[in-house]
Amino acid sequence: MQRPWLHIIGVGEDGIDGLSATAKHIIQNAAYVIGGKRHLAHTSSLIKGQAVPWKSPFSEGVQQVLSLRGENVVVLASGDPFDFGVGSVLAQHLRPEEYFCIAAVSSISMACGRLGWARQNISVVSLCGRPLETLAPVLKRYGKLLVLSADGTTPQKVAHYLVERGFGGSTLYILEGLGGKQEQKKTYIAHNDIPVCAALNIIGVELKADAKARIIPLSCGMQDSLFEHDGQITKREIRAITLSALAPQAGEMLWDLGAGAGSVAIEWMLRHPQNRAIAVERDAVRAQRIMRNALAFGVPGLDVVQEDILEAIDTLPLPNAVFIGGGLTGEQLFSRIRKRVERGTRLVVNAVTLQGEMILAEQYKEYGGELIRIGVERISTVGKLDAYRPAMRVTQYSTVIS
Repeated sequence: MQRPWLHIIGVGEDGIDGLSATAKHIIQNAAYVIGGKRHLAHTSSLIKGQAVPWKSPFSEGVQQVLSLRGENVVVLASGDPFDFGVGSVLAQHLRPEEYFCIAAVSSISMACGRLGWARQNISVVSLCGRPLETLAPVLKRYGKLLVLSADGTTPQKVAHYLVERGFGGSTLYILEGLGGKQEQKKTYIAHNDIPVCAALNIIGVELKADAKARIIPLSCGMQDSLFEHDGQITKREIRAITLSALAPQAGEMLWDLGAGAGSVAIEWMLRHPQNRAIAVERDAVRAQRIMRNALAFGVPGLDVVQEDILEAIDTLPLPNAVFIGGGLTGEQLFSRIRKRVERGTRLVVNAVTLQGEMILAEQYKEYGGELIRIGVERISTVGKLDAYRPAMRVTQYSTVIS
């Protein structure tokens, strides 16, 4: 059995006092000990090999570790390295037999213990290297969440964001230096002034929404007005039916081709935190608009590709589902997609023009699937009276690539 060359060891604010005898022995015998300055300081009395500060940016630190493959290396991390930590990042580049992890108690578990909260009932959001808007999908009328802070200014920023979203009455518990000698707990209301806190902190939030709070619904088909758009958007009712046909599952990838405002890709990603999407949009102005919409809805991980659809699809990661909402001008796109994607990939296409309908009819005739026509009518004034005014009908083709 191959012995691991890399040990990933979790360190708490109690330093070496919280380490097991095994963890201490591994650190003492390592040729290289890599970690943040705080972690290296906590364990300096144990280190006999070379102490190496983690490089910045973060990705360079990962490459730094990988460049020492085969040496006796220790990476020091905060708490549990596989709970919002470096462990999962390094593991993506390694075989399981190459590394061994010794975890400490995570700050998330400690925070729950200090606040008396059940871990399984709270949401956890990391703002380390992520925008504030990442909070948007987890904001709800009542509930609890933990926020992993980037630095001492994060509590202020979180409070301001909560006020902006209509959660000014929420209670913030600032937990500083958890597990260490300088541990403190401070309590604030979001709409009050919050000072700069200790750099190492985690925020507990008891959410309280006001009557006009902006909350992202769990249902598909959000109001069109919530998106920034120029009219090129899959309308609310059509979008709900489209998401139903795409049938997103946890952890899946979507191609949104001819994305317009990016509404379908954004709602796909909101269905589950692990869902991914690529929005392909040729128009530069619309591509920038998609990025702003993605940020506003708290899914900054949406990958926006500004390129012609036919040129883009050859280099994109393979999807689990494909949506074509714009750019349908011929059957060439279908043949390219069928050659590119794997069997079992779901394909959903919307068309409003006669030419588009004819293309979909040919696809249905040759490959089968489902072909439906969707009509929506909205109330509108006619003089002093009211009447239903029909929107353009949408023909939708859906199939599974075989």
